[in-house]
Amino acid sequence: MRAACGGVALALAIAARATAGEAPAAAPDPALEAHVQAFTRDLRCLVCQNESLADSRAPLARDLRDEVRRLFQAGQDDAQVRQFLVSRYGDYVLYRPPLKTRTALLWIGPGVLLAGAMGGLLWRLRRHARTPEPPLPAPQAQAARALLADLSDDAGPSAAGGERAP
Repeated sequence: MRAACGGVALALAIAARATAGEAPAAAPDPALEAHVQAFTRDLRCLVCQNESLADSRAPLARDLRDEVRRLFQAGQDDAQVRQFLVSRYGDYVLYRPPLKTRTALLWIGPGVLLAGAMGGLLWRLRRHARTPEPPLPAPQAQAARALLADLSDDAGPSAAGGERAP
């Protein structure tokens, strides 16, 4: 009984410690906090690289969210805050960077790679279809004929619709 109570107490302590790291909303205004969360969903965490700024728990992401919140509180609009972040961190901070000469490869590259891979596969399949199979050497051809003859002898009645050979 004591071991069970100790286990439950340990589990509760671990759960309390795990939830203690969650920070409450930093902005006293719920509308501002919702705006910050929605805005940072379209921004890439510079540390995690595969998470949005809103979802990341990295210290740099927290600092960037605080900076975005501060800029909104200072009265800047979405375009101004986005421009500030791009000027400081480059287009990489955006999940959907604009199409310009510096980012053209990001937009066109996947399509070019896919088209190249499909073209290469098609070329390989066509080349393989045009290449005839080389004939078997005489000893192997003779062995194959003998195997086929043995199989047809064994399956004689079943080929005629009779019973199967054991």
